[in-house]
Amino acid sequence: MGLGLILPLEGGGEESHWPPGVHSFDPRPLFPGAGVDWIDNYMFQAVLGALLAIVLWWWLARNHKPVPGKKQWVGEQLYNLVRNGIARDILGHDYQRFLPFLLALFSFILINNLFGQTFLFMLPTFSHISFPYALALIVWIMYNAVGIKKWGFFTYIRRMSLPEGVPWFMWPILIPLEFLSNFIVRPVTLALRLFANLFAGHLLVIVFIVGGTLLVQLGGGYVIAGFASWLISPAIFALEIFVGCLQAYIFTVLSAQYISSALADEH
Repeated sequence: MGLGLILPLEGGGEESHWPPGVHSFDPRPLFPGAGVDWIDNYMFQAVLGALLAIVLWWWLARNHKPVPGKKQWVGEQLYNLVRNGIARDILGHDYQRFLPFLLALFSFILINNLFGQTFLFMLPTFSHISFPYALALIVWIMYNAVGIKKWGFFTYIRRMSLPEGVPWFMWPILIPLEFLSNFIVRPVTLALRLFANLFAGHLLVIVFIVGGTLLVQLGGGYVIAGFASWLISPAIFALEIFVGCLQAYIFTVLSAQYISSALADEH
């Protein structure tokens, strides 16, 4: 089933990946025994996804015409989705500074999510928790950095930990909650939301496709259930594509909101 899910049908030893399950999401070194086990299928997909995002926008940005063709129209729609639907609506007049970052973020996540439905891969990169955490860390550094640059370190920490107008007797309760929410919970939930949706969606695909195969192999009355599972699997694939696109959008929207909150004059 591709680079992501290697499912040999024979061999029942400890190294067997059949039947597939949660272990199918384990990283697999591309060069076993070469001393570079960190170069695995997830790392390969992440690097390839970054390169594809660069090449995609370079290609979409070439040879623009007054009357757009299909390629230019697609590029403009994607660009306007991030520019008008995310950056400008959330960040206001300051949006142009952060538009390249948000556009790169959206494109990178979208491409890596779609690897889950792409032949030879069949595995979304962000179904491994380390990659969503790394991406959330980048966003965390970004919104804290711009906030500190604008307000200064101590003023920024105070503004993010203590909303304006809160009575003094509420400070012991509110300050720890706001600090945890803005500096700890935000990146964790940002990463977990992306990971959980991609992991669960692809696990569902495995259940329907492989489950259908096993039911057909059992024969008898199970064959009908197996074919029914196969018939449903295209809808599951379509749902996973939708979820992958939606999660790329949500991650980018939340990133823009966190940057906006760091720069906002009031909390």
